Amino acid sequence: MTKSSKDLYKDYVVPSLIEEFGYLNPQEVPKIVKISVNRGLGEGSRNSKELEISIKEIATVTGQQPVINLAKKSIAGFKIRDGMEVGASVTLRKEKMYSFLDRLIHVTLPRIRDFRGISLDGFDGRGNYNLGIKDQLIFPEISYDEVTQMQGLDISIVTTAKNDEESYSLLKKLGMPLKPKV
Repeated sequence: MTKSSKDLYKDYVVPSLIEEFGYLNPQEVPKIVKISVNRGLGEGSRNSKELEISIKEIATVTGQQPVINLAKKSIAGFKIRDGMEVGASVTLRKEKMYSFLDRLIHVTLPRIRDFRGISLDGFDGRGNYNLGIKDQLIFPEISYDEVTQMQGLDISIVTTAKNDEESYSLLKKLGMPLKPKV
């Protein structure tokens, strides 16, 4: 059985990052703080059945009940009113975060058709990584028969890294299938 991401971080990633970047203290080594999984409902905001399906899918994928996000102001062009349900989100920390990361790296991402690695465009300049998934069917927990509409997910991996180089090295050593730097 492969090591979990948490054990891999403690045993392999911390010493190799200390060697690579010359940290003086192990507390300086970047770590993953949280993983946020979001979904905008779009047309589903006017359909309560789509909202329930979306909540169920996110809860199944993450193992945690999502929070419903409400519109903060009305926008007539999008037919949105103040207080309308427009999205669902989950913030994962500690054990659930590492469990989700393991499943994302080893099970979910390899199921993407014609997968050649994750783009480096997702780094935000502050050490965090954002990943957009177009199809929820790559998650093995979601049954093909229960899906009524294709909807994606936004996954944000928040780290304590100071820049993209440290974050890239951290995620690469944890096993994230990132494309090589050019």
